[in-house]
Amino acid sequence: MSTYAGPADGLPPQTQIHTGRAVFTEAYAVIPRGVMRDIVTSYLPGWDKAHAWIIARPMSGFSETFTQYILTLDPEGGSQGQGEPEAEVQGVLFVTEGRPVLTLEGEEHALAPGGYAYLPAGSRWSLKNPQTTPATLHWVRKIWEPAPGIEKPPAFVTNEQHHAPASMPGTKGDWATTRFVDPRDLRHDMHVNIVTFQPGGLIPFEETHVMEHGLYVLEGKAVYKLNRDWVEVEAGDFMWLRAYCPQACYAGGPGPFRYLLYKDVNRHPRLRGPWSRP
Repeated sequence: MSTYAGPADGLPPQTQIHTGRAVFTEAYAVIPRGVMRDIVTSYLPGWDKAHAWIIARPMSGFSETFTQYILTLDPEGGSQGQGEPEAEVQGVLFVTEGRPVLTLEGEEHALAPGGYAYLPAGSRWSLKNPQTTPATLHWVRKIWEPAPGIEKPPAFVTNEQHHAPASMPGTKGDWATTRFVDPRDLRHDMHVNIVTFQPGGLIPFEETHVMEHGLYVLEGKAVYKLNRDWVEVEAGDFMWLRAYCPQACYAGGPGPFRYLLYKDVNRHPRLRGPWSRP
């Protein structure tokens, strides 16, 4: 049975030292679970009885392609009508706690932990929590980038439990990826997957690539190579990796190490200049 970490509750005691693992560099950032406290949440227009940790957003020197929230809906909380405020933005919802209800193009979908929804740009959707306990989920947003001859991908709702992890070549299952869309489907210009390492599993080379990453650790712990540094991470931590940031990891705990992974894919890089489109 999978478990999914969430932000810490309340505040540390006044007696606790503040030295921790949070770091922000030109190539990567680590936001540990312990610094995601209630006092750093935001309330959002169009949402009631809901608050969010905004753990990635486009800005100079940080995320360029996506934004990611950890969103908590209190009992009877949710969106007041349309969930997505920008028509050109697509989204993924991934539920870690509770049982919210997604209404997508007029049809209701009861979600549970492990629940996953892809929401195309321009789709009509809303989210409510009808339960007496809170619901928590990740909301990843990205502008969908059109391409000649490519149509928008359709919406779908599923659960992690319905998708078998695919073992990476030569790893005998020690490194596997749960994919929710076909990597060859060019309609999708972002992937939000789950990556799982068994104890002792590793990335055996320094990945250095054009894709930007957001990694939220759902379970377990590891030592992650980020640019020049080896950093310990655990369940509830978030990492941002800019394009071309070298990366690798060793899964170092007694159980699986798993994270929710965002990356931008399947589009030509835009060339900037006075002749380029805005």
